[in-house]
Amino acid sequence: MAARDTVHVVCPHCDAVNRAPAAKLVPGARGKCGKCARALFAGAPIAVDAVRLRAHAGGDLPLVVDFWAAWCGPCRTMAPHFERVATELEPRVRLAKVDTEAAPALAAEYGIRSIPTLVLLRGGREIARHSGAMDSAGIRAWVERHL
Repeated sequence: MAARDTVHVVCPHCDAVNRAPAAKLVPGARGKCGKCARALFAGAPIAVDAVRLRAHAGGDLPLVVDFWAAWCGPCRTMAPHFERVATELEPRVRLAKVDTEAAPALAAEYGIRSIPTLVLLRGGREIARHSGAMDSAGIRAWVERHL
């Protein structure tokens, strides 16, 4: 199998990097981590700090990061929509959440000025950003438009 036929998928549980056949990354794909043996795709956003964000941003899957805070009404309104979209976009895209209250330095590093803010990363680089709450259809359309 040629290198371009495989993708590097970071485990949402232990952050180990796994190689997976690109052809098997279809809706419903589960795959298991070679290190912890847990599912590579849980169908839910993962909570990340600075270390975990760098690990997941370095994988081959695009990463959508929701910068949010518990006190933010629009963040709480968007949360169930973001969760729902995770089940629809995985395994093509990984979704993650950064609590800006717990990781203010990370929010500053990404220049987060308002929340909720979604940042789409590919290959560790930002390719799109959206500030403000969206529903499931809006999040899905925004991600699809930028992939």
